[in-house]
Amino acid sequence: MPMKRVLLKLSGEALAGDKKTGFDEATVTEVARQVKILCDEGIKVGIVIGGGNFWRGRSSENIDRTKADQIGMLATVMNCIYVSEIFRSQGMQTSVLTPFECGSFTKLFSKDRVNKYFDHNMVVFFAGGTGHPYFSTDTATVLRAVEIEAETILLAKAVDGVYDSDPKDHPDAVKYDEVSIQEVIDKKLAVVDMTASILCMENKMPMIVFGLNEKDSIVNAAHGIITGTNVTV
Repeated sequence: MPMKRVLLKLSGEALAGDKKTGFDEATVTEVARQVKILCDEGIKVGIVIGGGNFWRGRSSENIDRTKADQIGMLATVMNCIYVSEIFRSQGMQTSVLTPFECGSFTKLFSKDRVNKYFDHNMVVFFAGGTGHPYFSTDTATVLRAVEIEAETILLAKAVDGVYDSDPKDHPDAVKYDEVSIQEVIDKKLAVVDMTASILCMENKMPMIVFGLNEKDSIVNAAHGIITGTNVTV
């Protein structure tokens, strides 16, 4: 049974494709194709995008953490504006919401505004993180999912699920088909950061973690066909 309302999290790096930075339009167009299928089925889709294809400021010791995080927030605004335009080129209506004023580029986030846009079958992008430093786009993802009463978070990553260790460093890493959010926290499995994990646990928000590059992975996850990892609450 397809879901009715989901929050899709896309990593910035995944949207950059093999280039590792900027945008890979073919990758974004494929995401748009899948999201349009969901919209045509009447599923309401909210989207959060990370900023890692532009900015990894926390690795620099020369920039104040607050300023580094602000740059990261603006990177996510650029990502959402770009991706929303690709979505529009594929026949969808979109809106980009931020927790702070960006002139005429975006509109301010409110739950009422989201529901109004969903009623018009629009895809809503949540840019700018939480609007505060020290909170990642993982935390923004869970926060927005809880606020808009999404049924689940669809976590599209470069890795195809949750492993007991980093598969890049450990070729023998074992993938979980299903894992509880409590186990994620206890074992520090780094599905999302700790703040986001605890927010998921406290608000009983499940996640489906899967590889963005797998064929029809977004559509399948929204239909409950899980090839990655089901994170239960």
